[in-house]
Amino acid sequence: QEGTVLVDGVDVRQYRRESLRRQIAIVLQQSILFGATVRENIAYGNPEASLDEIVAAARAANADEFISGLEDGYDTVLGERGATLSGGQRQRIAIARALIRNASILILDEPMTGLDVESEAKVREALGRLMAGKTCVMITHDLPSIADADLVLMLEDGKIVDRGSPAELLAKSGRYRQLHAVNRR
Repeated sequence: QEGTVLVDGVDVRQYRRESLRRQIAIVLQQSILFGATVRENIAYGNPEASLDEIVAAARAANADEFISGLEDGYDTVLGERGATLSGGQRQRIAIARALIRNASILILDEPMTGLDVESEAKVREALGRLMAGKTCVMITHDLPSIADADLVLMLEDGKIVDRGSPAELLAKSGRYRQLHAVNRR
């Protein structure tokens, strides 16, 4: 209700909505996949992408190996919402979609939720490649996911209650230290 959000120093209200949306990629907690082929699901991030670009994005997202093992590979039709895939596989396709979009701003909403240990490691590695050189906003309770963050905003009841780097928050915030201790178990 107050303040401004700037992208490259420009108030977002000055951008055309379409232009701003082209600069943003989103990976949600429950990735939205369509009842279409794997290729089409990845290309949704960039409908003009070639098959080579789609495969490169899938490789960077640690998804090419399992996709190649599907009955029809990249031409395999997924069940609605990706029901035929595991949670980690759905997340990696969503990451491939975000990679192929090549947006400068990423919004990641609890990208590790519900993943087994092996899938989490593959998704974490893929996210590292996805986030490189980009502005990322990650919404998470998973503190290891934000260990390298420049700035952490702690929210409670919709209000910012603390801010700082992870190291600064460990030093000054009892609330953050408590969450950090729980996450290390």
